[in-house]
Amino acid sequence: MAFELPKLPYAYNALEPYIDARTMEIHHSKHHAAYTNNLNAALAGSALENKTILEIFSGLDMNNKALRNNGGGYFNHDLFWKVMSPNAGGEPKGELATAINAAFGSFEAFKDVFSKAAATQFGSGWAWLCVHKGGKVEVCSTPNQDNPLMPGVTCQGFPILALDVWEHAYYLNYQNRRPDYINAFFNVINWDEVAKNYAANK
Repeated sequence: MAFELPKLPYAYNALEPYIDARTMEIHHSKHHAAYTNNLNAALAGSALENKTILEIFSGLDMNNKALRNNGGGYFNHDLFWKVMSPNAGGEPKGELATAINAAFGSFEAFKDVFSKAAATQFGSGWAWLCVHKGGKVEVCSTPNQDNPLMPGVTCQGFPILALDVWEHAYYLNYQNRRPDYINAFFNVINWDEVAKNYAANK
């Protein structure tokens, strides 16, 4: 069962002006495609070949860099595309809003914590909002293509919101201004999708 590059749920230019079409096209059709193809190559002929990506992560040998990097790259980008949408932004509602307020005090305080996690992740990596069983949420960041579903990673909840802070995610438009890119991301977050992720994994 080979993994396939997921189709975007919107056009490459749909997130403009916040994320430009050229970046989206290269990011999806080149970077995400390469992770997908390399993941399939790493799995070919192995006992993991017919496992789901979550099953692969659950018993992942973190020394297996091909699976760690490409499996992470496949999963992380799939989540990233889904938690963005044109005409999105705003603030979460319902149970997710309640959980965010309980953990951080307010949405603005959450935004500050999440933005700091993304801005201070040294080099390439990701910022995450994760949910733990019982509904508590937590923010963390990981290097490279690691994610919270992998053994020994900083927060072990289930990721429900992801922000890619690799330079290829923003450099064409924002150059070295990562904080501007992070701030722009809040204008395209699909909180309905994040809320679905929360409800399914709390």
